[in-house]
Amino acid sequence: MQDVIHALMFIAAFGVIFGGVMLGEFAWARHKGKTGVYIWRETLANMMTGVSYKVVDGIAVALFIQAFYQWVYQYGFQWNPELSLWSVLAIIVFIDLCFYCAHVLMHKVRWFWNVHVTHHSSEHMNFSTALRQNFTFALSGGWLVWWIPAALVGFDKNWTLIAIEANLVYQFFLHTEQVRTLGPLEKIFNTPSHHRVHHGSNPAQIDTNFGGVFIIWDKLFGTFVAEKDAGEIKYGVTRMPSKPYNAWDLQVHDWLAMFRDIRRYKDIRILYKHPDWVKEHYGE
Repeated sequence: MQDVIHALMFIAAFGVIFGGVMLGEFAWARHKGKTGVYIWRETLANMMTGVSYKVVDGIAVALFIQAFYQWVYQYGFQWNPELSLWSVLAIIVFIDLCFYCAHVLMHKVRWFWNVHVTHHSSEHMNFSTALRQNFTFALSGGWLVWWIPAALVGFDKNWTLIAIEANLVYQFFLHTEQVRTLGPLEKIFNTPSHHRVHHGSNPAQIDTNFGGVFIIWDKLFGTFVAEKDAGEIKYGVTRMPSKPYNAWDLQVHDWLAMFRDIRRYKDIRILYKHPDWVKEHYGE
């Protein structure tokens, strides 16, 4: 129970910080004469989905994910390096590679896309978009792609937890149009410019720039597209939600649609095929 309380306190603390950053972005945009950066109904929906996601995720980590990690850990290399600059860099890079792999799965496998589509369904790009998540993430098993490799390598579970949360905090700051480019940092790190492309729904932008902290994975695996080469960016998904401001519907709509498709076509492959597979295979 103490772990749950600590998790909720962590969520509350960062909620205050993120709220302050969002207010700062709103004020900066107004100062620059930009309107429509924040739509209050969407911002509220983003915050509600973010809270539900993080509360469920925090409780899951406290109650069973950490215990599962320890169980997997005993079958791995049990490296458990001492704290040093190199070991910190190692876990940061390793966790980001795991995130890249998990992120690709979220886009390529319908089961995981049902979780991630919530995040991509916003037609705006601001810091509140980073909060637009799905409480079913912890239930979907997507976290296994992060936690199992780290456990098998032998990183301490607390190190892993800190590295994952730090990765996600970094990504929060990618969701903005107020920062154009970051010069030489663009070559190595994921930046707002790179992430804007990732959130685009035009053909040249779909399934690109999957990295969390680093963009090197995308350059290595051929999924990188620079903003200058991406064309006009249209945020959102190809099939936008019918209730864009309903926090509950945003999180369960695609799950219900998937199970309807399975019942209709009696095809269990829908679970692990591409999100567009039903349309391509059955012509609907």
